[in-house]
Amino acid sequence: MRLPESLAEEGKKRIYSYPVEGFVYGEGPDTPALMLVGEAPGETEIHNGVPFSGRAGKELMSFLDRLELTREDVYITSTVRSRPYRWGEKKSRNGEVVKRKYNRPPTAKEIVAHAPLLDYEIEHVKVPVIVTLGNIGLKRLGGANKKITECHGRFLHQPVQRLGKDGRYEWTNESYLLFPTFHPASIFYNRGLLDLIHADLAKLKEFLTR
Repeated sequence: MRLPESLAEEGKKRIYSYPVEGFVYGEGPDTPALMLVGEAPGETEIHNGVPFSGRAGKELMSFLDRLELTREDVYITSTVRSRPYRWGEKKSRNGEVVKRKYNRPPTAKEIVAHAPLLDYEIEHVKVPVIVTLGNIGLKRLGGANKKITECHGRFLHQPVQRLGKDGRYEWTNESYLLFPTFHPASIFYNRGLLDLIHADLAKLKEFLTR
């Protein structure tokens, strides 16, 4: 399944004024084993156009291995399709200080700018479970009161948020099955989360193999 070009172009226009760059489409079959909803693409993704293909993507592929799935079995997307960045300084090998772009979490306005894109995918990709990776995807779909530390490894059967015509979030009439777990990049900062993620994946695998 691929977003209609008209919707993608609308998304690019809606986020144009924010400090973001590039655009990455979600990818996967129309009826995948599951949908993965991440945060936003990083530097690698905006250059090759492949979601979760950078450092965090390698960890995600190892998670899929535990589920006995491949990239081709799942639909991979993100809350925001452009890379949010901030400028920072880094010292080069020769000692020169150079400015470079660093990844950052998307803002609430950037998430709203691309909300119609995720709404379209949620509606059109037929999937038994939506796996949210980290707080951004969880709060976007499950509600602002949700926290990954409290919800990870639990199946949440509920409506999800979508953007209404008035520019505010509203709840869908239909309920979906959400399964939150930590973002793969989280283990770069807290390796102790890996055991929790593996336990979450064991629960998810049990559900998928029933």
